[in-house]
Amino acid sequence: MLKLDETFEKEERAKRLVQARKAAGFSGPKAIAERFPDWNINSFKAHEAGRNGFGIADAKRYARAFKVNLQWLQFGLGSPDDDDGDLKIMVDVPKISWVSAGQLTEPVPVEDLSDYPSVTTVDLPRGVWIALEVEGDSMNKISPPGSTIFVNIKDKRLVPNACYVVADETGAATYKRYRPNDNPPFQPASYQEIAPPKFKGAVHVIGRVRRSVIEM
Repeated sequence: MLKLDETFEKEERAKRLVQARKAAGFSGPKAIAERFPDWNINSFKAHEAGRNGFGIADAKRYARAFKVNLQWLQFGLGSPDDDDGDLKIMVDVPKISWVSAGQLTEPVPVEDLSDYPSVTTVDLPRGVWIALEVEGDSMNKISPPGSTIFVNIKDKRLVPNACYVVADETGAATYKRYRPNDNPPFQPASYQEIAPPKFKGAVHVIGRVRRSVIEM
């Protein structure tokens, strides 16, 4: 069902892109190539045909070029001529597995996140983001089981009492709060008595958790 939903949304987004291009007065990809020589015209054709999906970065470029509302183009919300000024910016964040999160610390890390399913959120700060679904009760003071956490993998600065996703040398990733005076310094934040993790080898910071959301 997930794949069917993703295919449907990709096709609908492609239809909106074609509509936006025509409404802006461009007859086809040739006219686009002449007006925007820095665009990859083959990528644009694939986006219009629905062969490839496009993310928020491409959507912003297309929305500016064709003078349409970003949220309409990317998500089908509102109408093409809505004012973007008062709207929150919605972004698609790749939702990956804990195994894949651990692989972000490998010498050749997972960098192409476009193949992962995504979760939509609004107004994230600048960064490179991944989303993870929380498992277990070790952080239930902050994130009950089933919560989705948003992790900025460009933010690895350690701040006391901030929360991070980290992994040890085995690639096992975990979500914990940074307590520099404790051993280990990454500790649970739970209403239950839960032991801290037993890391093997060096601990690497994958990124800082900046948002936790639970569906009600």
